[in-house]
Amino acid sequence: MPQTLQIQPTEAQQISWVKYTLITLLAVVFTWLFHEFMHWLTGEALGNNMVMTINSGYPESRQYVSPWHATVVSAAGPIATLVQAIVIYSLIKIRYNLALFPFLLTCLYMRTIAGFLNFINPNDEGRVGVDLGVGKFTLSILVVAFLFYLTYKAISNNGISRKEVIITTLVVMFLSSVLVLFDQAVKITIL
Repeated sequence: MPQTLQIQPTEAQQISWVKYTLITLLAVVFTWLFHEFMHWLTGEALGNNMVMTINSGYPESRQYVSPWHATVVSAAGPIATLVQAIVIYSLIKIRYNLALFPFLLTCLYMRTIAGFLNFINPNDEGRVGVDLGVGKFTLSILVVAFLFYLTYKAISNNGISRKEVIITTLVVMFLSSVLVLFDQAVKITIL
């Protein structure tokens, strides 16, 4: 009999570890693709011929039609991730379901890693921050702080156990790493 996670201490509904891992995989893939799709869609809407892979969205020519397009396209992905987090947090607040939690935690993890990558090369928030003159880390810190707040509130308001948080975090980290490494190795063009 597979071990199960209890959705909420007072509910009888349970979810198996296998099902929860598959839901977490869906959350990771969805979050990454939604984020990159918004880069792609914004660039296309601005008149650039865009390319989208699992972990990137960029102009086919590697040059935007106008220099300011780079800032707007860079901002589109994190904005989409913030919108996803707000919607998921709202759904969790309305009716808690552990299956929604990976969709929120993945947003936090994704933007936290992107913030740390600013030390190597400016990522979305880093590029936008530099373009706006507020520095490479300011927007990353603000975005991560907001996502941490939403995640913390979801955890504390719904009694998500430390074990569930740790397991979900480890699974999100592992699956995200596999996704990014796969994209770097294969570079499959999606759009």
